[in-house]
Amino acid sequence: MAGKRAIGRDVHFYNFSEPDKALGGLILNPSVTQKTFLSMLGNLIVASGPYRVTLRSTGHDLTPTDERLQPGHYDIRPYSRKDTITIADEPCILRIISRSSTGRDSTFRTQVRERDGKCVITGTVNRRADRDNWSSFHAAHIFPLSSEDYFVQSGFSRLITNKGVRDTGINSCQNGLLMRSHMHEQFDGYYFSINPDDGYKITCFDEDFDKIDGRILDPVCRDRSDSRRVSDELLRWHFREAVLANMRGAGEPKFETDFPPGTDMVGEILSGPTAAKRMEAELFSRLGGFLAWDSHQMPTGQS
Repeated sequence: MAGKRAIGRDVHFYNFSEPDKALGGLILNPSVTQKTFLSMLGNLIVASGPYRVTLRSTGHDLTPTDERLQPGHYDIRPYSRKDTITIADEPCILRIISRSSTGRDSTFRTQVRERDGKCVITGTVNRRADRDNWSSFHAAHIFPLSSEDYFVQSGFSRLITNKGVRDTGINSCQNGLLMRSHMHEQFDGYYFSINPDDGYKITCFDEDFDKIDGRILDPVCRDRSDSRRVSDELLRWHFREAVLANMRGAGEPKFETDFPPGTDMVGEILSGPTAAKRMEAELFSRLGGFLAWDSHQMPTGQS
């Protein structure tokens, strides 16, 4: 539901000129340092000049250090009175649990399994792999399948080095990570993310039930000598999306993902937030993969 991500926040930040109107906030976990928080704000704040961030209760300015961030209210203040502070208004990409449905997806799944062999978030090794038992392990897309057009238009396709001639690269293992299934659901919901610019540290944006906050993404998926290694640029993109989803304003809507047999899934989606976009993403996850596969395989001049 809309606004639910704001519940439980213990960090709030403001334009200094409107001290009673929060621009956003954060559920604070131990991995967030002053340097991390300032970097997050860099993804959110649009300023016409340099600014400082001050903890209101002490009057002390934050510095880019590894000192843990303290809970509280933070004021963002430009150094010059002529400069302005606003919040980024770019949309956050809606995503749902990605589902494999075509030959392209099957190759993606196989390559991610072969490269990682474990949940790269929790470190749990799949000791049943020799029996071809991958239950509870998912090959998760970093950039969602349902936004393949945007993937191409934004230039992410050019980052993929192991794609075919007619392939966009969205199903490259460079856009994938092996995770336990419950980690996959949280990753797709932007409840945690990986910052490649902070030593591949995992940051949780909600209560950390699984004790993954502050862990480091397993090196098995990011070996620089391996041509299949995960893309830093795509990890960077996901981290920015997670910041936007969880810290801007009241946060992006949360979506129901548990639809037991007999549930009116369509009815629940249509009665929920951003129903049209959610339905479009759901339909793409079931049908769009086949359509995209066909279109990429068709000779030039056919549609």
